[in-house]
Amino acid sequence: MKTLSDLRGKRRVTAVATLAGAAVLVTSLVAAAPAPAEPPVGEAVNLSSIVPMHEEVLYAGATTGSYFWDDASGRQGDTGMPAIGKPMQKGLFASPSWPLGTEGYIMYKGRKAKFFIGDRGPGIPSDSGVMLDIDGKTFAELTGTTWNEHTLTISGDVGHIPIQYVITRWGDGPGLRGEPAPFSSGAWRG
Repeated sequence: MKTLSDLRGKRRVTAVATLAGAAVLVTSLVAAAPAPAEPPVGEAVNLSSIVPMHEEVLYAGATTGSYFWDDASGRQGDTGMPAIGKPMQKGLFASPSWPLGTEGYIMYKGRKAKFFIGDRGPGIPSDSGVMLDIDGKTFAELTGTTWNEHTLTISGDVGHIPIQYVITRWGDGPGLRGEPAPFSSGAWRG
């Protein structure tokens, strides 16, 4: 007759064997997965291809970017004039955490754009890793789409893109330097 202790011991061995089998299955599925169509967000990029020689790289990384256009018209979720107090314009990007006035460059599929941080955002998407809002005109140029001034949207269905970024000047406005933090962290107050 088996004791309760014997049955518990057998259950532990069975549970360990089941977990080990699951780990082997997951490992083989991951190894067999096809490579992504686009390079991963964190892929290294040659900084000299982004930054002019006379500018210093203060910080570099990769993230996902979306687009916006806040011209105080109230269209397409527009929340008003940009936080920096300048009118919406090409090259004005929004960050959930970097100091207002921060400058740098982004690259997407070999296309480069200069930017300055003039607004806050993206809001909720930043909790999912979308850490930079690119002005709609620049986003359209980077993605090979067109910008519609009337609807404040781009042609096609591209909404998020993997980008590399380089900071060449930290702004003196509110915010925190370094890796971007989600809007919900409140880092933009710093």
